[in-house]
Amino acid sequence: MFGLNRARKTALTLAACTAAAATALVGAPAVAAPAPIVGGTTTTTTAYPYVMQITDASQNQFCGGTLVTPTKVVTAAHCMVGETTSSVRVVGGRTYLNGTNGTVARVSRIWIHPDYRSVTSGDDIAVLTLSTSMPYTTIPYVAPTDTGVYAAGATARVLGWGTTREGGASSNQLRTATVPTVSDTSCRTSYGTRFVAGDMVCAGLTSGGVDTCQGDSGGPLVIGGRLAGITSWGDGCARAGYPGVYTRLTTFSSLVTTQINS
Repeated sequence: MFGLNRARKTALTLAACTAAAATALVGAPAVAAPAPIVGGTTTTTTAYPYVMQITDASQNQFCGGTLVTPTKVVTAAHCMVGETTSSVRVVGGRTYLNGTNGTVARVSRIWIHPDYRSVTSGDDIAVLTLSTSMPYTTIPYVAPTDTGVYAAGATARVLGWGTTREGGASSNQLRTATVPTVSDTSCRTSYGTRFVAGDMVCAGLTSGGVDTCQGDSGGPLVIGGRLAGITSWGDGCARAGYPGVYTRLTTFSSLVTTQINS
């Protein structure tokens, strides 16, 4: 069985992340690791052009990201721990992991929230500045005052190339699913003090079966056509009573705007 507090980044960068982000969903059993879309359907980057692959220099995907301006990508802090501008690429317009199409951009700057320590401590957000513009449609993100988007039961969309079951293999094709947001009270019942309400929001079915999983870390949680969250962590993938946990973007949207304008 997989360990708890699993961050949802792939095992590709497990060695680099273990020391600094031991609770992230990154890898093998008994280690915190990231998650893929479980219980979803295949889709394309044509349908969701703002969804980016975050890869190593050889274009091996390990996390997701969201294009909010032609040169700015929002992702999870735990995805960027141990990375440098030379070790990371952002790939847009590529539906399949084994594809060669789309646009590959180098990264000129990595901003990680200065207070980030682990996924269960919150502040799990990073912004990448690209060296060249992406020619794809961006998505707006929530403002600090848009807290009503997280009302329990709101329909949220998740996207990624993560594994399609806990402990399984990554999906070669982009996948998507919809999940309802979960009340803070219910999420706290599931995760106790590991759930930081000001920084996190939960989404998933009470019965489980649909969730993000390893490899989906950093990808978008979209509510009402706006980026409202970032795939962060969870206990396993699609387990009953353990919804996925996402960065609550309203808390950090002013910081994102600052990074965009910097």
